Amino acid sequence: MTPHLDSALTPSRVIEYLDRYIVGQEKAKRAVAVALRNRLRRRMLPPEMAREVMPKNILMVGPTGVGKTEIARRLATLVHAPFIKVEATKFTEVGYVGRDVESMIRDLVEFAVTMVRRRMLEDVQGPALERAEQRLVDVLLPRSEKKFSVPDFMKVFGAGAGAADAEEERPSEEEHGQETTRAKLLAMLRDGRLNDREVDVEVSDNSAAIPVLGGAGMDSMGISLNEMLSGILPKRSKKRRMKVGEALRAFQGEEAEKLIDSDALAQEALEKVQEDGIVFLDELDKVVARGGAGGPDVSREGVQRDLLPIVEGSVVQTRYGPVRTDHILFIAAGAFSGVKPSDLIPELQGRFPIRVELQPLSWENLQQILTEPENSLLKQYSALIATEGTELRFTEEATREIAELASRMNAEMEDIGARRLHTMLEQLLEEISFSVCDAPTERIEIDADMVRERLNGLVEDRDLRRYLL
Repeated sequence: MTPHLDSALTPSRVIEYLDRYIVGQEKAKRAVAVALRNRLRRRMLPPEMAREVMPKNILMVGPTGVGKTEIARRLATLVHAPFIKVEATKFTEVGYVGRDVESMIRDLVEFAVTMVRRRMLEDVQGPALERAEQRLVDVLLPRSEKKFSVPDFMKVFGAGAGAADAEEERPSEEEHGQETTRAKLLAMLRDGRLNDREVDVEVSDNSAAIPVLGGAGMDSMGISLNEMLSGILPKRSKKRRMKVGEALRAFQGEEAEKLIDSDALAQEALEKVQEDGIVFLDELDKVVARGGAGGPDVSREGVQRDLLPIVEGSVVQTRYGPVRTDHILFIAAGAFSGVKPSDLIPELQGRFPIRVELQPLSWENLQQILTEPENSLLKQYSALIATEGTELRFTEEATREIAELASRMNAEMEDIGARRLHTMLEQLLEEISFSVCDAPTERIEIDADMVRERLNGLVEDRDLRRYLL
């Protein structure tokens, strides 16, 4: 029987989820929703055919601040997929080549390893807690209750034979008493009655880690000196005095790390990257040569050619093992104001078959962004002021006025989309944020007159706008 696809991730459901956070841009949402669904469909195919089905990478074209990055980030969050955002200009910062383009895949693998480790740690918290409790009970046991043992290497030379014989002859009542003491301490520990007692414990010392070696050469190798020496140098620990509750948490963390299978962790992370990874490649238009190749723009086309095998599908070596990029979904974006997508090298154009144009934000869109998304800007500012015991309320006329002023500034200056709202709200609420601590008020209402009074100067003063967004 053929397994059914996940009904919770239909394209319409994905768009509903994206609508909670992003205003407008229906074409872009539709494109990423279909791309996500096709990933799920591919998993239902026979392995021979699934290998041939390549992801349909997406190129988003539109001005800054209209939601390109947010769409990709929210999509990755929805499906718990490894996600990384990289600037294409990173690869032109040093000389002609800049940073190794394969480094973005290694960064994606690191992100996946962190994701999988976090999940694995959550799964082993129960057994880790039991082990941590036993370790802590060993620390809490009175000295007279602790067994004397002779190290194995001493026994080779016959040392401690008398002590070993005495231990064997120790009456069973003493062992029973020790077990009773351990049980009592364990019960008190679990009840929290020992949390305030201080103990001296040995904990791992991570402060002396050797930093990762920098530079393009070492970046391409994906090796850190700390890892190279970890198998040679002994693990360091230090003695600390802490409360029992704190010591239990420290021991639990150490025991949880011990319970994780590093090989299984690496394997799962690599599979997750290969099957679910999403790379958001921003500012792609900045690596397009203007007016033909040659001169200082020669590095731009070189970066495109370096990106091509990664997007087409190749094997990238990482410190966890090789990663195939064939089925990683690449979402590229750029304003393409001075150049066109057709100015990309033909081979790279062919690897982004889905092109979506995102529309500039109207004042109506800006007003929606202020109020509609979950944890919208106005909700954030109201919650911040509410911590001072003051209710902050915006009238509908006020939100419209803010949106219209922001739209006007975007039209007359550089269009930075919804990011303009951040600066305008900071300017509008600066006095309230400063004075609400000293003169608390039960309620403050922001109306259209207050918005015009505090923001008109910013909008009208062209000299001031050179220094403020």
